[in-house]
Amino acid sequence: MEAKNKQIKTFHEFLKYFAQKPVSIVFLIGLNKKSIHMHTFLIRLSFLALSCLFGSGQLQAQGVLYIETKDLHGNTSSISEVAEGKLIVLDFWATWCAPCVKSIPKLVQLSDKYDIEIVSFVGINEDSPRNTNKVRPFAQSMGISYPVLLDPDQEIMSELMVYSFPTLVLINSEGKVLFTHEGYTAGDEYLIEEEINKLLKKHE
Repeated sequence: MEAKNKQIKTFHEFLKYFAQKPVSIVFLIGLNKKSIHMHTFLIRLSFLALSCLFGSGQLQAQGVLYIETKDLHGNTSSISEVAEGKLIVLDFWATWCAPCVKSIPKLVQLSDKYDIEIVSFVGINEDSPRNTNKVRPFAQSMGISYPVLLDPDQEIMSELMVYSFPTLVLINSEGKVLFTHEGYTAGDEYLIEEEINKLLKKHE
């Protein structure tokens, strides 16, 4: 009855609503490494049900563009303010993520191939607040030349259904998710470049 009376507009709101339910508390108490994948699956399944309920077969996340957070210099900003392109590439990473150390330099090289007014790259850091002071030195050591936003409360991450690092999410200027790539293995940058070019041609 409560769900019928409350209008859930975003996935982030759904997660907060879901987390308040007793069944989720019982489930999370018993969460371990073996059950984490089942937990992810259940969340994805729940979102799929919501998508069908609200008549959307594709993730719409317009609100994610305007979530205010801090950049590497401590300034308040948002994706909409730092991304000028028609296509936006969001790279979710953390300083403690070993695969991220391998993927970020490749992504930096890839970003140099595109005009920022056409394709904008934005790093989304997911370190906890206590590790914030490590993020800027790490970004500099990785040679990141595009904007990086901090997401210590995982609000952007939750909105876009990101569960692992690194995860790459391609969205358009309206916040519609066009492509998602999880993890990194050598050569993935070529697959991502191919997908970017395909989307650019599709939206010419």
